Amino acid sequence: MQPRELSDHVAYEAGRGIEEVARELGRDPSEFVKLASNENPHGPSPAATVAIREHASSMSSYPKAAHTDLVAAIADRWNVEDEQVWLANGGDGAIDYLHRATLEPADAVLVPTPGFAYYGMSSRFHHGEVNEYSIDRTDGFEQTADTVLEAYDGERIIWLTSPHNPSGSTMALTEIEALAAETDEETLVVVDEAYGEFAETESAVTLIQGQDGFDARDDVAVLRTFSKVYGLAGVRLGYAVVPEEWASAYTRVNTPFAASELACRAGLAAMGDTEHVERTVETARTSREAMREGIDAHVWPSEGNFVLVDVDDAAAVAEELQERGVIVRDCTSFGLPGCIRITCGTDEETERAIEATNAVLADLEVDAEAEVPDR
Repeated sequence: MQPRELSDHVAYEAGRGIEEVARELGRDPSEFVKLASNENPHGPSPAATVAIREHASSMSSYPKAAHTDLVAAIADRWNVEDEQVWLANGGDGAIDYLHRATLEPADAVLVPTPGFAYYGMSSRFHHGEVNEYSIDRTDGFEQTADTVLEAYDGERIIWLTSPHNPSGSTMALTEIEALAAETDEETLVVVDEAYGEFAETESAVTLIQGQDGFDARDDVAVLRTFSKVYGLAGVRLGYAVVPEEWASAYTRVNTPFAASELACRAGLAAMGDTEHVERTVETARTSREAMREGIDAHVWPSEGNFVLVDVDDAAAVAEELQERGVIVRDCTSFGLPGCIRITCGTDEETERAIEATNAVLADLEVDAEAEVPDR
């Protein structure tokens, strides 16, 4: 007995953790700072931590009331009906639900490259095919409707990421609307806004609602997560906001009790912790500006809680930074072997990242010059 054919499937490459790197190098974990996975430098919302402690004794119960309360709070936040909120076990769980609700065998999705690998992974899990459109670094990773339409061939779902990971670029609502208008009636445009709280652009939920001069659309959905600005990556909580016409499909495609009791309680508390959210957003904006100004290499403008840096040799720079106690993301797995992604940290962490990156770049430049033979 063997599993089904999985040769087309790839493993997801997560950012390396402090314990993993420290063990590999035989050093104390306290020597390192991790700026590789776009996590919240201030940790989880304090209100969420309190909620988890207070509700720990209810772990034996299924999260019926907590699930309902959180869905209602999210719906109120976005001014949509409760049924339009598809709560999930992380943003990746919401991706799975949308594929379950949409894809027939051999249907295709259109995904960005570079981009989040799980869009394609999930499609293949659900027997869908995967096509790609390019977000080009030579264009500053600009996202336009035309860029996507050039590659579009009637796919069932188009995945957009705004802010885009790993570049941090965003896509204007007018471009998203134009894309949805130019594609087939049976094509769903999904906007992944995992980093949406850090951006100054409006959410694409506006297109679902039909507000601010836009007509309401039944072919746009939006993904959000509690992992980033709320600092709840460890409890796995996310959701999709879908058009009203899609609402009833949720009960047919979701897993029983899509998020845990503690995750729901933590999420509900975190939504009310405006102080933590504001502090986190301000830290990200300060950090990414400091890195753009301070790093001696090209740093692309970013609307996320990270920046993308052109270092020529990502593997070498990431390895040297690791030796100096700063863990960053080598973007080779994104198809960008010359770039690293650095998560926005606290003031102290950001300063350390800038100094270490500049020192590594200077050392590598000296080494490169030393290898050039005299003429």
